[in-house]
Formats: sequence, C-alpha cells, structure tokens
Amino acid sequence: MGIELPSLNFGALLPVIIVILTSVMVLIFDLALSDKRPLGWISFVGLMFAGGAGWIQQSMEGFDPAFQNMAITDGYTHFFNLIFVVGAGLSVLVALGYLGKKGLQGGEYYAMLLLATSGMMIMAAGTDLMIIFLGLELMSISLYVLAAINRYSRASLEAGIKYFLLGAFASAFFLYGIALIYGASGSTNLNGIGEGLKAVPKGYEALPLFGLGLLIIGFSFKIAAVPFHWWTPDVYHGAPTSVTAFMSVGAKAAGFAALIRVLTVSFGFDGSMFADNWHVAVATLAVLTMTLGNLTALAQNDVKRMLAYSSIAHAGYVLVGVVTGTEQGISAALFYLMAYAFMNIGAFAVISVLEQQDAIGTNLEEYAGLAGHHRVLAMLMAIFMLSLMGFPMLGGFWGKVYVFLAAIEAGWIVLAIIAVLNSGIAAYYYLRVIVHMYMSPVSDQSHAINLNSAMQVALGLAAFGTILLGVMPARIMDLAASSGLFG
Repeated sequence: MGIELPSLNFGALLPVIIVILTSVMVLIFDLALSDKRPLGWISFVGLMFAGGAGWIQQSMEGFDPAFQNMAITDGYTHFFNLIFVVGAGLSVLVALGYLGKKGLQGGEYYAMLLLATSGMMIMAAGTDLMIIFLGLELMSISLYVLAAINRYSRASLEAGIKYFLLGAFASAFFLYGIALIYGASGSTNLNGIGEGLKAVPKGYEALPLFGLGLLIIGFSFKIAAVPFHWWTPDVYHGAPTSVTAFMSVGAKAAGFAALIRVLTVSFGFDGSMFADNWHVAVATLAVLTMTLGNLTALAQNDVKRMLAYSSIAHAGYVLVGVVTGTEQGISAALFYLMAYAFMNIGAFAVISVLEQQDAIGTNLEEYAGLAGHHRVLAMLMAIFMLSLMGFPMLGGFWGKVYVFLAAIEAGWIVLAIIAVLNSGIAAYYYLRVIVHMYMSPVSDQSHAINLNSAMQVALGLAAFGTILLGVMPARIMDLAASSGLFG
C-alpha cells in the first residue's frame, strides 16, 4: 500500500520563505563580519526580494492553497505582505542609523526583526487557527527579544519582561478560544469552522461565542485595543526606538490581518447570531479604544508615550472599518494600515534621530524651537503629525475619510460620529508637538545632527509614502478593494 504524500506547495509562501532564509543568512554572515552594518543592508535587500516575489505572485495562478488548505496566497495576503515589507524595510533603515550610536549593532537584531516579519506574513496567510497561532508566536517571541535587546538599559529589559508576561496570558486566552471553537465546530480551518457553526443547534451557541470572545481578547492584545492595552506605553517607551517603530506598525497590522479573516470567514455568514454578537463587541472595543487612547495621550509630555497612546487610538479607528464587516469597510481598514505604516514609522524615525543627541531626549519640552536649528527634521515631523491627525491631502486624512464613510454606509452612524469627535480631540496633542517645534523659544544651544544615508532614505521614503497616499489614494484603495477576501 503506497503512502500518498501531501501537497505542500511551498511556492505559495515564497515571500515568507525568502524572509526566513534572509534571517538565516544574516546569522551566518554575523559570524564572519566584524562590521555589522552590512547585515542591515542584507536584511533590507532580502525584504525587497520578498516584496518583489509577492508582487509577481499577484499576476500568477495556481498558488492559492498551501499546506492542506491551512494557508492561502490571495490578494488579501499580498496586501498585508506589502505592509509588512514596507514596515520592516523602513525599520531596518531606521535601525541602521540608530543602533550604532546605542552600541546595539548586531546580527541578532536583524535576524529577530526578519523572523518577526515572517510570523506576521504567516498570520496574514493563515486559514487555519493553528497556523495563525504559530505565526502569532513566531512574531511575538521575536518582538519580546527585540524589546529587551538593549541589555544596557533597565527600561528596555523591563519592557521585554512586561511584554513577555502579558503576551503569555494573551496566548493562553487565544489557545483556549481555539479549543472551544474546535469543540463546537469540529474544525480549526476557518471555512470548516463556518460550516460547523451553521450546524450548531439553537440554544447551544454559548460555547462557540465564548471561544470567539477569547480569540478577540488574544487579538486585542496584539492590536493594543482597550482594555488589553496596558503593556503598550511602557513597552513602546522602554524599547529601543527603532524597535518601537517596527512593532507599532507590524504587530498591529498582523493582528488585524488575522482578526479580519477570522471574523469575516468563520463568523460572518448571513443570518448568524455570531455575526451580530461580534459586531457589537468590536464596536464597543472601537469606542473604548479611540476614546481612552486619545484622552490619555492628551496628558503625555513624553513624545514616545504620546505616540504609544496615539497608536491605541488608531487601532480604534481601524476597528471602525472592521465593525462594518463590508467590503468597503475592510478595504478602508487596509488602506488605513498602509498609511499608518508610513506616517508612524516616519515619526519614530525623527524621534530616533533626535534621541541620538546627548542633550535631546523624548520629552516634549526638548523639542522647543527645533525648527530654528533643524528645519528639515521639524518639517518632516510636522508632516507626520499632520497626517496622524488627519490633515487633508495626506495619507492619514484619506484613511479616516474612507473608514468613516464605510461606517456611515453600513449604518453605524453613531460610531462614525464618535470617531470624528475623537479625531478632533487628537488634533490637540499632534498640533502641540508642531507648536513646540515652531512657536516655542529657540534654545541657545544648537546640536549638530549628522543624518547617515540609511536614515535619510528612511525619512525620505516615509515622507514620500505619506504624501503620495494623500495625493493619489485611489490606487492603493483599489488594491485594497481587490484583495479578494469577499470574492
């Protein structure tokens, strides 16, 4: 009797494989190179190859199912892979200009960043809860290491420990949720769960609903949704700024990638009480996340902590698009995450440049009069702050417009109004940074800042992407709309 081997279809996950092989290559070259800077460029080139492979795959057929239908390469996967490549690529460039000054340049940094990126890609491609969990853990463990990678900093070590401990609890919730849903539906495959739940007898929906709630808790931790956000300000503030830039975009996008697929594929079928319940639950999370994130950010005098709470608020805006459960709302959420990648990493890149100066930290007061000494950095920071605020003709503006319009079209008018009011609240603390840079008295002491080529490229690309998405948003929105999740 012959043994039939399963069809694994490695080609479907080619971008993930390229990123993993690049991380292995970095570790090998780390043993031979005394100067660690080339490792960053190797990582960057590997990410570009992964992005190119994904771009080519979009025009090819036959790469959809993989690993016994546990993963899929569709337009939705490709769009999120683009976000991950953009986020990781910009973060590598920021790290090249940041780590040397901090004495942290090393192969382990870039290897962990690449492994975290591969975990994010696996989460986006996963069509089985077990594969999603494996990607989640690969991403999380790598980020725990990155958060604590500055062994000379007590704050960094504390950030890593806090992130690890709370992340372990979130993983436990997630696994327990998987167990309950498997018990109710008889499957961990997303399509299989949907079919299994249709056969659940009336009056026996409590078990899968409880399991869904536990899954949402696990995902909420990764996207920093209230009330599972407590780790965010301490970890963002304590971790090296280049790490904070990466995790603020990558982990959030990966969490949303898996959350959206799970909710729409497994629990979004018509006439389902499960759909009604998760819509209400996610809407509640959106309101709490937007409101608490913005109100707490108002009280912050440290720019990194302010952006940490801002990141919480932005998760709430994206959740508004997710709540709708419509193609328009999900497309708007995807566009928002792409715009957020450019503007948020750009803001942290500016912080990392200033943080390298001995007399400049992350306190808002230290940004006073920045435009008088460093006009280019002040201008770039202003662009990123205005985009995060939602200023017209920048990427963040269209992200909010698309999300709010999708909510209104789907009948969530009150939720859209709350989101608009929150955007007004957020304008205060973003404009506060600009006011300090341009309207506060200029310090007598000037600090020379030498931007290396990597940091110049990172800042230039972040600003270019932020402006381009504001001037020409239709192309990316069309790409998000054609992701195929509903097709």
